[in-house]
This record gives sequence, C-alpha cells and structure tokens, in this order.
Amino acid sequence: MKHHNINHIGLAFAALMIAANAPAQAPSAAATTQATPTAPPAATRTAESAVTPKPFRVHRHKEFMERKTKGPIGLLFLGDSITDHWVRNGASTWEKFAPHQPADFGVSGMRTEGLLWNINNGELEGIHPKAVVVMIGINNILQCPDDKPEWIAAAIQKVVETVHAKIPDTKVLVMGILPGRWGHVNAPPRIEAVNQIISRLDDGSKTRFLDPGKSFLTPKGDVNRDLLPDRLHPNEKGYQIWYDAMQPILTEWLK
Repeated sequence: MKHHNINHIGLAFAALMIAANAPAQAPSAAATTQATPTAPPAATRTAESAVTPKPFRVHRHKEFMERKTKGPIGLLFLGDSITDHWVRNGASTWEKFAPHQPADFGVSGMRTEGLLWNINNGELEGIHPKAVVVMIGINNILQCPDDKPEWIAAAIQKVVETVHAKIPDTKVLVMGILPGRWGHVNAPPRIEAVNQIISRLDDGSKTRFLDPGKSFLTPKGDVNRDLLPDRLHPNEKGYQIWYDAMQPILTEWLK
C-alpha cells in the first residue's frame, strides 16, 4: 500500500513540474482589456512630435489625391476616425452635405502629425473649398500619454495655419475634441485643456471654433452611450448632433 501511495505522489509531482515549465497561454478574448484605437508610439514624444509632419497610412492619402480628380470639392473634412466614419455611420446626415460637393479626408488612427503630412503633400493643392472642417487630436491623447495639451493645441493651430496658407480664400471650422474614452486612459482633463487653448483660434471671421462636446454627455457628465456607443465614435444620432451644431456656421459660409 505504501508503494502505491508513493507512485501516486510521484505522478502528481511530475504533473506539477510539467505544468510549471509549460509556455504561458495567451489570455482569452474575454480576459483581455480594451485596447487603444491603435498601438501607442514606441519612441518618446517631445514638443516637436505632434507638429512634425509624418506619413501615416499613405494608401488613404493616395485615395484622397484620386478624389480630387473626380470633381470639385466645396466642403472638406479633415481629421481622424471620428471624421472618417461619418460617410458610413452617419449616412443620413452626410447626404445633406451633397449640394456642397463634400469630401471626407479623415483617416482612422490619425494624429496631428499625420494630418500635417497629408496637407503638406498635395491634398490641398488645386482645390478651392468654401469651408474646411477640422476634427483632430483625440488620437494624440489616447495613443500618446506624453503629449501635453499645449503640444496638441500647437499642432492643431499649425493645421489651421497650413490650410489658410494653401487655400487662403477658404474658411476653417475647428471642432473641439469630443469627450472620448478608451481603455484606462484618463482623457477628459487633457481634452478640456486642448479645447480651451484652441478656442482662441476663433477670430470671428475666417476661423471659427465649435465645441459640441457637452451634447455627448449624460447629465452626470459621463459619455452618452446612446450617441457614442463605444465611448469614442458617434453613431447616426451622434452625427446628427454634430451636423446640427455646425449648421448655423456652415449655412452662412456655404451660401
């Protein structure tokens, strides 16, 4: 009987040793935490990172260059995924822009440096829109913890200055960054700080600033999941709110 027990103990010890030396298994999908929209940058960020043009998803840039050959652009949207998704997720309101020959040059995952590269590499050449709508900065906040609000704001200002330099007869509507959340990033204070700085770009004439962010919050100040289902991107109802907020300014500019 003693020999029988010893054999069982030996087998149990061997099983434990095998398990201890086995390679770790990847966590299940249910166990993983929500990731940021794209992988964070590997390099340390500095004040120059957000304002230095850098190519990003160049195949989309090529698509936009091709769009320019297919007809005039009277209303141009520049930005990240929040802009990029409008055509698909807010189709009913996007169709209302049709009389103004709209073009959506938004790119999912885009940060300020990517947008600066695009508009410095031909996207604004040879077009004469009456208005440009800029929505950029949320990915700097979510992907780049080191990016200070003043760095992001300086980059947005550079975007506006570049648009005015390349198409001087065009007016620019700068949108405040919407109240997005993602993963464990504490975005709200930085969003508020950036918006406060870029609001000063509004000169009451060729550059206007508009922040509809409060319309996307609940009375308690949380992100309204009925408008931003993933706490970041608008659905059709969310795009309707954005559309309605812009209409007074765009109606004046596009007439």
